[in-house]
Amino acid sequence: MDVANNQIQPYNNSDESDELSCQAERVIDKVMEYTDIFHLLSTDFKNKSIFCALIGGFAVNYYKVTRQTADIDFLADKKDIEKIVDILEPAGYIFEKNHQVFARFAAPANYLMDVDFMFVGSETLSRIIREGKEIYIAGQEFTVPSLDHLIALKLHSLKYNLKIREFKDLPDIINLIIINKIDTKGEQFRGLCMKYGTEELYNRIIDNIREV
Repeated sequence: MDVANNQIQPYNNSDESDELSCQAERVIDKVMEYTDIFHLLSTDFKNKSIFCALIGGFAVNYYKVTRQTADIDFLADKKDIEKIVDILEPAGYIFEKNHQVFARFAAPANYLMDVDFMFVGSETLSRIIREGKEIYIAGQEFTVPSLDHLIALKLHSLKYNLKIREFKDLPDIINLIIINKIDTKGEQFRGLCMKYGTEELYNRIIDNIREV
């Protein structure tokens, strides 16, 4: 969808429709200040001193695993949620879900991506960012977790949301292991699984890799 060519038509002459039309125009104007959502996030995160790590499909892609993604996932500090709302709501994003460890912002149009945030403590986030890797998307700089931290996050997600996450996170872990040649027989990987996952998850991963 070409935003520049999109014509916003008033619904009718009522005060309510005029206000809705003006609101829609403000949303379009806000988004058009940036080349894309990554530019918006990168610029405003820096301006408001919000520190995040890019996770999800984009982080998996960084480690040479090809997977499509329909949203943008960040690891963030819960204390920054109000700042995040102040960035995304003026751009038309809808604050759909706000849980203790998770928040979702629905995109205002099909040409933009939904943005999700998973929350961790300040110390954990600082360590993940400090040990992370730089990545550039649409010319904007972000940080993705180290490979071990990325796998640990997925193990943690599987441990507590197995039925919901196993068809996405488990294949991600297996593909990350295979493509990046991780030694699954070593104590380092087993220790990672025991700390952030379960022995059952560890055995499932080993069994799946044997079948490849």
